[in-house]
Amino acid sequence: MNAEDREMLTRIMNYADEVMPNVDPEKVRISEQIDKLRPILQQIAMEKAMPVEEVFIKYMDLATENAVEYEQKMKADFGDIMNS
Repeated sequence: MNAEDREMLTRIMNYADEVMPNVDPEKVRISEQIDKLRPILQQIAMEKAMPVEEVFIKYMDLATENAVEYEQKMKADFGDIMNS
């Protein structure tokens, strides 16, 4: 993930924390998430001259990539403890 992608992900995640605190994304329908995130998605779309849908798809891809990176880091850092 490059710096620009990480910055986009961070902006959206920070916004999500403000408008949807303590929400489990797996339990909230995608349509509800999009409605809540629409203002930041539209802002980024305008800045990058992209359709809002593409920004949302990119966000979902980046969030997945971030989760995989986090999981790999946790396994590397705490793998010995988790396997005990």
